[in-house]
Amino acid sequence: MNEELQNEIEAINSIYGDGTLVRATEPATYVLRLPEGDSSLRIQFPFEYPSAPPTILGTQSSGETRKGEAAHVVQIFRDVLGKLYQPGEVCLFDVIEEVNNSLSNETTDRIDDEDLEGHNKAFAETIVPQDQSAGGKTNVFEPPWTISDVVVELKSVFIARSAPVTSPSQAKQYLHHLLDSDKKVRSATHNITAWRIKGENGATYQDCDDDGETAAGGRVLHLMQLMDLWDVMVVVTRWYGGHQLGPKRFSIINTVARDAFVKGGFVKEEVSTKKKGKH
Repeated sequence: MNEELQNEIEAINSIYGDGTLVRATEPATYVLRLPEGDSSLRIQFPFEYPSAPPTILGTQSSGETRKGEAAHVVQIFRDVLGKLYQPGEVCLFDVIEEVNNSLSNETTDRIDDEDLEGHNKAFAETIVPQDQSAGGKTNVFEPPWTISDVVVELKSVFIARSAPVTSPSQAKQYLHHLLDSDKKVRSATHNITAWRIKGENGATYQDCDDDGETAAGGRVLHLMQLMDLWDVMVVVTRWYGGHQLGPKRFSIINTVARDAFVKGGFVKEEVSTKKKGKH
């Protein structure tokens, strides 16, 4: 097993839980238990990976999923892998996230067709209602997160999520939704947050939270100020790997945050306004 594959396996198991990606009995073959659904897949990694793509051999177990549905999941995974794989770049985390989104969207579409016809239109732009349901949890649709690449350093795993927001209350609702709906994020060592928002009548809002990683929130907020980002929030999640990283952890936190901003399209391209001089 090469180092890149080993790091990717550690990252997957750190994020989704131990046993998500484990070695099978066949050479170079692993079993992936999909976080969304009951199916597990058999994946074979060539020795040259990530220079060569992995192969999806088929279903390991369908759990309570019917065989036809399990085959459908395999086909989705193959399609997404074919779309996202780039020679020389590890890809499994991005593929899993895309497959999870596809399966979640299929489930949501079925629910919408059956129970929520006409209700979708009111929330087509991921509107966050201000009222709260019983139990104090906010009734919100899935926030439109953009996810950064995963960074693994001495077994610590870092990942960032960014999303557009229009008010501090919406930013807080998005964070609460993330923590309520994703137990791996909820159980992470730190979830560092920051946001900057332009409100009505020239009002501006900005805030951050270290979540136990001293000074990290302020550094992310400072990054947003330097990048002149507005109406966006970011959540940087870290799972501690048992080794102290020292100041390097702040660099990694800012790196994944910046990656989430760029991938989300929040970074404006600088256009030169200088006129060329005459010669």
